[in-house]
Amino acid sequence: MATKELDPADITVICDTREQLPYNLAPLRMERAGLATGDYSVKGLEHLVSIERKSLSDLIGCVGVERDRFDAEMQRILAYPCRCLVVEAGWTDMVAGAWRSKVTPQAAMGSLLGWMMAGVPVALFDNREEAERAVARMLFLAARRRWREAVSLLPTLRIENVTKNA
Repeated sequence: MATKELDPADITVICDTREQLPYNLAPLRMERAGLATGDYSVKGLEHLVSIERKSLSDLIGCVGVERDRFDAEMQRILAYPCRCLVVEAGWTDMVAGAWRSKVTPQAAMGSLLGWMMAGVPVALFDNREEAERAVARMLFLAARRRWREAVSLLPTLRIENVTKNA
């Protein structure tokens, strides 16, 4: 019997309670809960998946006055096999430096490049809507990968039995 493929509506995203403007990640379901690191994860995979979201103004604050705190966050996120820093701004926004802060474009770009070189994937999106769609897709792909791994470990077990007992 063929194994049922994971459907996006079967996935529950955990959105950190500190996230002030949560994404709409439909058709993924959403629950609010405290996360140790990051803003988004997948229920049941909180120890494996962490996505940190930053608007441009948030990011500039993290490069400037909140640098030590955010560096510690980036160190913690390295423990997650599926991790990403998602920024709601494109590289051209970073180069332009059109923000009210003493943080220079060079400092902002240098911080992003430094986190990348430390092992944190950084995804830049031109706007919130693009970032929102990408985060939904990333969370789905992470969940699907884990689902397929779990199903491959139990080739003789019928998937209906797994979902009935869950």
